[in-house]
Amino acid sequence: MSRSGRRCAPPSHRSARAEPSAHPPESKYSGGNLQAVMFDMDGLLVDSEPLWFQAEAFVMARLGGSWTEADQHALVGGSMPTTVSFLLSKAARPAEPAVVASWLTDAMVELLSTGPLPVMPGAAELLGEVVAAGLPYALVTSSEPAVMNAVLARLEAPFPVTVCGADVSRSKPDPEGYLRAAEKLGVDPRHSIALEDSPKGVAAAEAAGYLTVAVPSVVPVPERDGRIVLSSLGAITLAGLAEMARLAHALRLPHRP
Repeated sequence: MSRSGRRCAPPSHRSARAEPSAHPPESKYSGGNLQAVMFDMDGLLVDSEPLWFQAEAFVMARLGGSWTEADQHALVGGSMPTTVSFLLSKAARPAEPAVVASWLTDAMVELLSTGPLPVMPGAAELLGEVVAAGLPYALVTSSEPAVMNAVLARLEAPFPVTVCGADVSRSKPDPEGYLRAAEKLGVDPRHSIALEDSPKGVAAAEAAGYLTVAVPSVVPVPERDGRIVLSSLGAITLAGLAEMARLAHALRLPHRP
């Protein structure tokens, strides 16, 4: 799940990150069919859905309304404006949209900062493999900067390139975020893999031309030609992703809907 907000900025203790090169750095996969790996955040790297439910229920209580899992599922992959509009449509008391967005953001940052970071099974291991291999990678999320930074501050592997909802004019399922990430890394989406958990995120990555691996969290993602659907990131390794990219290239599997 993701909600957009203000302009992205990395956590202050990582402010010295180098700008990515115009060309992908050399790695053991250089010259192959896998140039980069793109990671979604909410529901893919971190199991934030239960936290979003808590935060949304808290905000809805302040608005005098009720909140259900069905309400939360309707917002998976949505932006902050969409989420705020939905919350206000169910509210019994009026509130300014900016105030509601602030309540929701503050609640999520508090939950992410105080409790154990709920890293998804296999996420740390796969991310570690990508980093160790020297393969370009990026975070592509529609979450607002404060929520993104709360997660990044506690992940052991820093992201050299991030694209959040504040960096784009159109949120997922629009491909803008994934196209921007490829541009920042200097890679070709057709030779890169995107990892996503939501139908909107999968649609965005596929529209940008990526071979997309879906790991559904709370909303199912149907299988189709050119798309891989897994039950967990623990079910795949970097070598497996590279093989997927090789086969997709050799078989000319469709990357676009």
